Amino acid sequence: MLTREHAVALDAADPLAHWRDEFVISDQALVYLDGSSLGMMPRRTVARLQHVMQEEWANGLIRSWVHWLDLSQRVGDRLATLIGARPGEVVVHDSTTINLYQLVDAACALRPDRRVIAIDPADFPTDRYVVDGIASARGLQVRDDFDRLDDVAVMVRSVVDYRTAAVTDVAGETARAEAAGAIALWDLSHAAGVLAIDLTAAGVQLAVGCTYKYLNGGPGSPAFSFVAGDLQLTLPQPIWGWFAQTDQFEMGGTFAPQPDIRRVLLGTPSILALAAAEEGIAIAIDAGIDSIESKARAITGFALELCDELGLASSTPRHPAGRGGHVAVQHPSARRLVDELAERNVIADFRTPDIVRVGCSPLTTRFTDVFDGLTALHALVHPSKGCSTSPGSGVW
Repeated sequence: MLTREHAVALDAADPLAHWRDEFVISDQALVYLDGSSLGMMPRRTVARLQHVMQEEWANGLIRSWVHWLDLSQRVGDRLATLIGARPGEVVVHDSTTINLYQLVDAACALRPDRRVIAIDPADFPTDRYVVDGIASARGLQVRDDFDRLDDVAVMVRSVVDYRTAAVTDVAGETARAEAAGAIALWDLSHAAGVLAIDLTAAGVQLAVGCTYKYLNGGPGSPAFSFVAGDLQLTLPQPIWGWFAQTDQFEMGGTFAPQPDIRRVLLGTPSILALAAAEEGIAIAIDAGIDSIESKARAITGFALELCDELGLASSTPRHPAGRGGHVAVQHPSARRLVDELAERNVIADFRTPDIVRVGCSPLTTRFTDVFDGLTALHALVHPSKGCSTSPGSGVW
């Protein structure tokens, strides 16, 4: 049987353990298993925001736009190293929903002879809503499977399933879409910063993703758009804003989009949000995405092994390469259990209809957090076998 001492030993041997000290943790007793929804705040973000506010904004005022104007591209180039993109193929801007709308609509415009958008009906809500809205506006059909692609304009898919953490074969499915004449658009929101994604090697043309989960960019931090270099010049961007305009400050009367990744930009970006996102991205770069992925596999594997021993059902794939950075524990009273866990200082997620989502963010989640959280859950599910002692006591 796994014990808390086993978890303590795994933490002691964890080569990424020291990165936890890089984050603001006000309650050392908190068992935080929700990094797959909102990552913790990096200490360096506090210092960066203070600098931006005091030196760049308060003192520099409008003069600071000299180095703010291309911040979306500079942060995008840093992020590109984590997702296998080339310099000049990623910009960080706006929200996932807006970025997804832009690229789905653009993909439809690139395939004007096709009348179908394909998406999994169980995909993340914003993805489904965006697809439904574009289909309604364009008079297109939404198909809820990927079996047939020969009449599909764009196939919208998530790299990691937000409920079960199942990982899709990005390269294989992209190649299948391309062979059928469809465009594959990938949502990396639950993959960026936790898995070593290689968009270039996979032949991906379009992708989006958020920065507030495993990239620790902060609540509502800006999302990113990826457009392969060979597609940028002809991408028919549907939302025209002045940050995408060639000769931006000429204030011309006709929109002439930039010939590169800047053509997906819109209006004036949030500089404070971009600065915070850059610091979260920088931590992932410094820690190394391969090391982060390795721990993600190990800690989710530990969680699944513990689920088996505690009699907790999980729909998360067992093969290490087949899952992302969280584990889904299934129970018909999942919503109530998440609330009761919070009362015990254990923070997890509820996902409909029956999932307690245990987020294992590699830079901040410890093996002992997983042990304490799952044993607390076990005590709620099987009260006659549990213990009333608080997490971290080592006597569960």
